[in-house]
Amino acid sequence: GICLIIGTEALGGLGRQMWAQLAIVIATVSYAGAAIFGRGFKGSDPMIPAAGSMLCGAVMLVPLSLIVDRPWTLAPSAASILALLGLSVFSTALAFVIYFRLIHTLGSVGTTSQAYLRVPIGVGIGAVFLGESLGPAAWVGMGFVVAGVAAMTIPARRAGVIPGQA
Repeated sequence: GICLIIGTEALGGLGRQMWAQLAIVIATVSYAGAAIFGRGFKGSDPMIPAAGSMLCGAVMLVPLSLIVDRPWTLAPSAASILALLGLSVFSTALAFVIYFRLIHTLGSVGTTSQAYLRVPIGVGIGAVFLGESLGPAAWVGMGFVVAGVAAMTIPARRAGVIPGQA
């Protein structure tokens, strides 16, 4: 579905930028692994794995940033520092708490399935607000994506069980 929305011509450059494409595949596998690993925290307060994720990331990235970026040589503006604080609090820390809360309530498949909806929503916003036109393949792709997410997240009924009775 995603390939139909984006357009199959996007696959034409496959192999030309091997390192970038490999990085995307590794990120995707890591994202899936994190969701599976996150199931182990299902009974925990969401703050515990969120704080652990942030601390683990800091332990790995702070030494690397000291070597690569040499922050003592930088002179960020006040707007940059405010943007950094906003991103770190809302887009990272709060997002991790929400993510682990969703894993606790929806499970890993229900939580990660929403990622598939980003592409059709983005394309739909482009069509509505930017006047972009969608070809038939994009509409079919959006149908496939929505159907796939529904298949992953809508609970199956057990055979012979009447709704409301167990």
